[in-house]
Amino acid sequence: MQKSQIGLVGLGVMGQNLALNMEDKGYFVSVYNRTASKTEKFAQDKIQDKKIQPTYSLEEFVDSLERPRKVILLVKAGQAVDDFIEKIIPLMDKGDLIIDSGNSFFKDTIRRNQYLEGKGFLFIGTGISGGEEGALKGPAMMPGGQKEAYNLVQDLFEKISAKALDNKPCVSYIGPHGAGHYVKMIHNGIEYGDMQLIGECVWTFKKALGLTSEEIAEIIEKWNNEDDVLSSYLIEITAESMKEKDKGKNNSLVDLVADITRMKGTGTWTVQSALELLVPIPTITAAVFSREMSQDKDLRLQLSKKIPSYREINKDINREELVGIAHDALYLAKLSSYAQGMALLQAASEKYNFNLNLKNIVEGWRAGCIIRAQFLDEITKVYQDNPKLLSLLVAPRFLDVVKNNLSKLAQFIGIAHSAGVPIPTMDGSFDYILQLGSPTMVSAQVTAIQRDFFGAHGYFKLKDMDNPEMILNKDKQWKEFHTQWMLPGRPEEEWS
Repeated sequence: MQKSQIGLVGLGVMGQNLALNMEDKGYFVSVYNRTASKTEKFAQDKIQDKKIQPTYSLEEFVDSLERPRKVILLVKAGQAVDDFIEKIIPLMDKGDLIIDSGNSFFKDTIRRNQYLEGKGFLFIGTGISGGEEGALKGPAMMPGGQKEAYNLVQDLFEKISAKALDNKPCVSYIGPHGAGHYVKMIHNGIEYGDMQLIGECVWTFKKALGLTSEEIAEIIEKWNNEDDVLSSYLIEITAESMKEKDKGKNNSLVDLVADITRMKGTGTWTVQSALELLVPIPTITAAVFSREMSQDKDLRLQLSKKIPSYREINKDINREELVGIAHDALYLAKLSSYAQGMALLQAASEKYNFNLNLKNIVEGWRAGCIIRAQFLDEITKVYQDNPKLLSLLVAPRFLDVVKNNLSKLAQFIGIAHSAGVPIPTMDGSFDYILQLGSPTMVSAQVTAIQRDFFGAHGYFKLKDMDNPEMILNKDKQWKEFHTQWMLPGRPEEEWS
């Protein structure tokens, strides 16, 4: 019997579709699932006359693979990955490769990489985006691990991954150990922001203009025109899903869907990483918190009976004008959110020695993944021109967008608030831009002096009121001061 070129463990829908994808690209594939009945059903229903070999024990599975063996794991993230690694490595040889393609936490991937490398095995943590359809037709893939490990599967990954309009595969070597899963985590965080920003536009259209879901779907569908900067997969599926009717009724399905958004953890991990690395990502954070608020359904039902509703009646709002403002506001808010995600990637690259190539990363998001969008071509060009760009917002091709649309984002926020619509991600995107563009943050001045007053924490000083640059010490570091608040005359001390 011919040995398989690749093995896959985990026959959920994603695993089944990925196996079919690999077979379709000419590869012999062995599959295994802990529950044998699922393997049997897959064999009966989907892989007759295909080059996919079902196996029913780990020993049979490992023995069916050509050397060096290459095994893809698509099992539940967390302890299940560790448990399976411990079961399979006694059956494998040094130099064999294990690929974790689940949504694993990047620090777990770093740990597993070090552990397996110490035992002589190769390991890749590979983020995969695109859902069930992507797994079958071509996902975006983000592999991180030893470069020699990636070399073993580069041809496979490039063939099964999605292809952008220029026919480039949406995969590239991301970096060492946990780099691939880190990039997938940030992809998901940006995805959270995109989805919430669109949802806030929909809510504002409903409350400020009184539009139906069908009418809103028509507006959003126009935004998915290939020449529109908002054209994207998420815009496309928002319009399509909002047209859907409830079965057997004339109501829009979206109007009957419970206002509860669940999540699996990658958004929370993104926020945690931003806190650890001291990188502000207010849009993504607000999106995560909004999902958390949505889950407090019972609490919201109770408190909504007591907390007064807020809404200003504005009869002067023009539909076409608001739709145009919303379009440009959404584009800038989305750009701000991506700038936050890119800043976090840059910080993590330095912290964890990932040596990330932002151009390659964004280029790999242009097809197959959930955040695929027309304007990712533009972001790719930005990082191709300047890999060390301080912020996406100041790239020449985007700076004009900031200048032209900032007032529209402010207008949209005002209209939404006056209609009683909470829009935390729009607010976060707007405030992020304002803070980045503030040479002096007065709120920070007040907080700094408060901390010194009650806790003797010290503060830095500006050269003068007209010069926001910092006073430096002899070592060219920011010079620290402290005021003796409890003493007469309040003398100031120089701490460095």
